[in-house]
Amino acid sequence: MSDHSVEVIVIGGGAAGLSGAVTLARARRSVLVLDSGQPRNAPASGVHGFLSRDGISPADLLVEGATEVTRYGGQILHTRVISIHREEQNTPGGQRFMVGTQDGQAFTARRVLVTTGLVDELPDIPSLRQRWGRDVLHCPYCHGWEVRDQRIAVLGTGPFAIQQALLFRQWSPEVTLLLHTAPEPTDEEREQLAARDISVVDGEVTALDVTADQLTGVRLASGHTVACQVLAVMPRFTARGDMLTDLGLTTVEDPSGAGRHVEADATGLTSVAGVWVAGNVTDLTAKVVVAAAAGVTAAMAINADLIAQDIRQAVNQRRDPFSTGHEARICEIVSGDRRHGLYP
Repeated sequence: MSDHSVEVIVIGGGAAGLSGAVTLARARRSVLVLDSGQPRNAPASGVHGFLSRDGISPADLLVEGATEVTRYGGQILHTRVISIHREEQNTPGGQRFMVGTQDGQAFTARRVLVTTGLVDELPDIPSLRQRWGRDVLHCPYCHGWEVRDQRIAVLGTGPFAIQQALLFRQWSPEVTLLLHTAPEPTDEEREQLAARDISVVDGEVTALDVTADQLTGVRLASGHTVACQVLAVMPRFTARGDMLTDLGLTTVEDPSGAGRHVEADATGLTSVAGVWVAGNVTDLTAKVVVAAAAGVTAAMAINADLIAQDIRQAVNQRRDPFSTGHEARICEIVSGDRRHGLYP
């Protein structure tokens, strides 16, 4: 890149980030997307529940989204962000943010949108992560139709296990709850499970049985095997927010108890002025279409915030044409003209 300063930097090139970037670019804002190339849903065969895009591969969705961003003048750079610092400057643009990357580059922007998603923390069971997004999954709204009527086992890892088992029962009549490390069901919960013909199996799962690259069952510590074609697992969700710590922002426990997220208001604005978040980094259970919508919402709020600042600056300069800010802007213009040979 020849210009390391833009109006908005978007950190994360998933559905939320690209949707936000397109919205900002269409609003004639200069936008730079910095993406590490590690999408959370990469193992999945397709994106579902996204109207008109149902079944598209995650990779193809990102390629098409990136094409739209660049079509409107946005820029995309594949690198990992490691830091964000706020700079206070006595310039017409007011505060700016410096974003540092792993490869040693630095970029500045008036506003920042963070859409880095989350990490799925999975149980430590051999081969489980390798099958994640295939026949080991967690969201029935993302994958339920594809595994309908199959033999589904739900791995109990916490208080959501019973809810997850009852939910998957909507997609298949053959559901088994493996208690594993989950709390013992109450009498009322056992009654609900029994009423829905969901069997409950005690004992920890120690391994997966796979034949011809297909899940066929799970093995318990007792040596017993439970047959299944699909294993549903509720991971713990941890937002990717390490780069925000220099701004004083840290992840906090989500009210749902499902993991840690970055707090924000309805538009994605964090407690740090000028910094927004969107997608799974703040909404742990958002599907792709919801994350995309959140990116658009945040982008509109960012554009409105920039417009408000531009108006304040224009009014101040109109009231006092020789203000410090105006003089700084004149110097900035002259300096730029000198670089282009317009002044000696």
